Amino acid sequence: MQPLSTEMKNIPQSHYISFVLHILIWLTLLLLPYVVSNAANHYSIGSIPASFFSINWLIHLVLFYGNAFYLVPKLFKRQYWGFYILTSTVLVLLSYVLKYNILKVWFPALVDDQPAHKFIFAPSIVIVVISFIYRMVVDRIRFEKEQADSRAEQLANELKFLRSQISPHFMFNVLTNLVSLARKKSDQLETSLITLSDLMRYMLYETQHKKIELRKEIAYLDNYMALQMLRFASDVKIDYKVNLNDLDADTTIEPMLLIPFVENAFKHGTGSATTPWMMIRLEVDQRKLHFEVKNPYGAKIEPNGIERSGIGLGNIKLRLDLLYKNSYSLTINDKENIFHVILTLQLS
Repeated sequence: MQPLSTEMKNIPQSHYISFVLHILIWLTLLLLPYVVSNAANHYSIGSIPASFFSINWLIHLVLFYGNAFYLVPKLFKRQYWGFYILTSTVLVLLSYVLKYNILKVWFPALVDDQPAHKFIFAPSIVIVVISFIYRMVVDRIRFEKEQADSRAEQLANELKFLRSQISPHFMFNVLTNLVSLARKKSDQLETSLITLSDLMRYMLYETQHKKIELRKEIAYLDNYMALQMLRFASDVKIDYKVNLNDLDADTTIEPMLLIPFVENAFKHGTGSATTPWMMIRLEVDQRKLHFEVKNPYGAKIEPNGIERSGIGLGNIKLRLDLLYKNSYSLTINDKENIFHVILTLQLS
């Protein structure tokens, strides 16, 4: 069994606030005569003595919580509406009988007092109505919060799944590149392996965070481009430029958000085009990122084949919707065997 202090720590702060608020409201009502009246008037409100006033509010307290936490959830919420109306009506009548008998026995001088009779009956009905509305509102708020929590958990799981797809997909492509260098017995293999170790370190450690510094994402992209340039050398004309000032370097971004676009360009722009080339631009100005990738592809590839190729672009669209729903624009143009992606993103 957990210690009481530990259990209390697990209670949401909103519950504490609600609990304290209820106590303050009921204490105010119970002690109202002693606040608005004085000893000269025996702390009476009109003709109603303070003691009778407080006793009535104690009965109202039982009415409020009995209806809100028992009758409504046990009867009304289970669609026993007729039984709920009957039971709540009986509860109001019983409270009236109880208060009238208290008045008759303890305060006989007030038996014929009309204001006292109004104070006996009318508030019971009002309290039951208020407690009903209170329960409806509380249940609605709780339902919406549970829905929001469920949706947040679902989005987190979806994002985790999407991230898990990236690493094996990317590693497959990189290892294929290294096999190509090994077959050529290239002197650049050692450099490539060192660069690959930097990529793996990034994927293993940095991608565990929800957001990372933009400069780290760009360093990762630089390493990837270095591997590809070693592989293709002069076979592919690569125009790669990054413009990042110091003020924007520490802004944060979802890890491995940009690389799928570049992967897609190498996958489809180097093997099928007659004269392979690609243009990659990354610019950040006042926390607004502009990312552009452009490459040709062979005529034998269907135009919409690129868009649905593998995991990359489908993955990135889902992640953008999950993380930057109202803070990004993505344009994908496909004309005359030229594939052109433009992403603008407001960073935090």
